[in-house]
Amino acid sequence: MADFNEKLAAHLGGGLTTVCHAWAITRKDGAVFAFTDHDLPLNFAGYEFRADTGLSALALAQSTGLSVDNTEALGALSDASLREDEIEQGRFDGAEVRAWLVNWADPAQHWLNFRGHLGELTRAGGGFRAELRGLTEGLNRPVGRVYQKPCSAVLGDGNCRFNLAQEGYAHSLPVEVAEGARRFVWQGFPAYDTDWFTRGRLEVLDGPAAGLWGGIKSDRTEQGARVIELWEPIRGMVSAGTQVRLVAGCDKRVKTCRLKFNNFDNYQGFPDLPGEDWVVSVPSSKNVNSGGSLR
Repeated sequence: MADFNEKLAAHLGGGLTTVCHAWAITRKDGAVFAFTDHDLPLNFAGYEFRADTGLSALALAQSTGLSVDNTEALGALSDASLREDEIEQGRFDGAEVRAWLVNWADPAQHWLNFRGHLGELTRAGGGFRAELRGLTEGLNRPVGRVYQKPCSAVLGDGNCRFNLAQEGYAHSLPVEVAEGARRFVWQGFPAYDTDWFTRGRLEVLDGPAAGLWGGIKSDRTEQGARVIELWEPIRGMVSAGTQVRLVAGCDKRVKTCRLKFNNFDNYQGFPDLPGEDWVVSVPSSKNVNSGGSLR
């Protein structure tokens, strides 16, 4: 409470108050949405808070320990604020949320009383219900290395360090045939080996689904045509002519890392890790117990 606005505190202590709530949502793509439950727009903290969105909040639960602060926000869906198709596409998943208590008669008197991220969003009856998760939510997530034979890095990330901008590992082209935003067919396809993009990504570069991507389940040739199928459909409309980017796939094996990507120096797995049979092995009178290698 050390950062509580002194003038706002004095206003609240006066008995008759003119306060409301204000919310700002910042998506991962940089889009910002600001709302208030007051009946007029407000401007403060660098945001313009819209008053015609019907956004409201349920009771806010906060604590001084490490338990997760949580609340819920209710709102109406509209083209001017939160659109149903964008929620369906997951564009608001993990968006940053800030909430203020503000004196609408003097917006300079405001207090940031919640900061966190959007959790689960559900839609019903032309509206939505959004779960809000506090900053301590991240403390519940396991972190650290996992000792396993396959590589634990994501292709191209800071641990893998592979440069996907190298020629031959990513290719942009327009869609020829899209079947349910999950199966894509090309008659004229560049000379890439079959399965080159299996376990890779298909990223949408333009159109209504721009910015969305899907994991590639299979990359095969059928009757002279190249067919790329995703694990799940893109959550947006992808039609013929839409520009997409295909990224090569990695199956996390040593052989693939060394031969396909020439990146074995950055391999993040433990290919020589003994299996469970070695760990639980015990001396036996039927075998030679000479202290030699168990392999």
